[in-house]
Amino acid sequence: MPNEILKITSGPDSSPPALFTPDPAAAKRFIEFFTANIRNPNTRKAYARAVSDFAAWWDENRLGELQDIEPVHVAAYVETLQRRLSAPSVKLHLAAIRMLFDWLVVGQVLKMNPAAAVRGPKHSAKKGKTPVLAADETRALLDSIDTSTPIGLRDRALIAAMVFTFGRVGAVTKMRVEDVYVQGRRTWIRLHEKGGKDHDMPAHHSLDEYLHAYIGAAALADDPKGFLFRTSVGRSAKLTDRGMSQSDVYRMIGRRALAAGIMTKIGCHSFRATGITEYLRNGGKLEIAQQMANHESSRTTGLYDRRDDQLTLDEVERILI
Repeated sequence: MPNEILKITSGPDSSPPALFTPDPAAAKRFIEFFTANIRNPNTRKAYARAVSDFAAWWDENRLGELQDIEPVHVAAYVETLQRRLSAPSVKLHLAAIRMLFDWLVVGQVLKMNPAAAVRGPKHSAKKGKTPVLAADETRALLDSIDTSTPIGLRDRALIAAMVFTFGRVGAVTKMRVEDVYVQGRRTWIRLHEKGGKDHDMPAHHSLDEYLHAYIGAAALADDPKGFLFRTSVGRSAKLTDRGMSQSDVYRMIGRRALAAGIMTKIGCHSFRATGITEYLRNGGKLEIAQQMANHESSRTTGLYDRRDDQLTLDEVERILI
């Protein structure tokens, strides 16, 4: 298992970057950081990339050994990052480096954390940058999907699941058939969110219809432990037992959007933002949207609120020339 994770974090040789290998204690602690301390695979990949980039920069500049790293070095590296990355990306890189060095300090590999005192660039966002669709565009997309095959029914149900539950694509792709269940004469769904948390919520009536149409056509009811959203065999309409990955979903969305004539460059996260925006536009409350989206903070939910986009457009159109 550690080697499988390290193939993700450090490349095919399954070993830490050269900066951490001369000291066996540092190498061991590095492995433990990514295997025992970080459980979310997406965070693991992002942090591993950030740490590997720093190690490569250190080696290229021949600055010394692991013990020689000082705050001024980390600060200089942050300056180089700011020339090619956005502020949020720089802050992510710095957070990864800081957390790893904290881990090494706790493991008595380093005496101090050289990144602890280094400040990242200032960044404040009141609105997210995720592209969203208007309600009529979303409806047009769903209606454009050919539902004469299980693949079409799958894609319609998957997109609807992200829209109507505000679910992350990672949570939706983890769903099993048994995660669609009836309670109190209503269909409910269970999302497997980050941190191993299960999030249950009732299904919107359209999602209810789409899910049951898909499950029935694909004959999935007899396999409750199997993945709900499955890959297909080549270009055939036959489904496999394997669950779709996030990249599978992203490619599917691109194909469906192109076929529907949607010009907005959307991705998996667009449907989460679209659902939240339309919920709030129709009188929903921010604190309820926070619960539905399973956000820790209403501020995070507010980043998905794009109602002001339409207000801005309306004001721009007042410029009558």
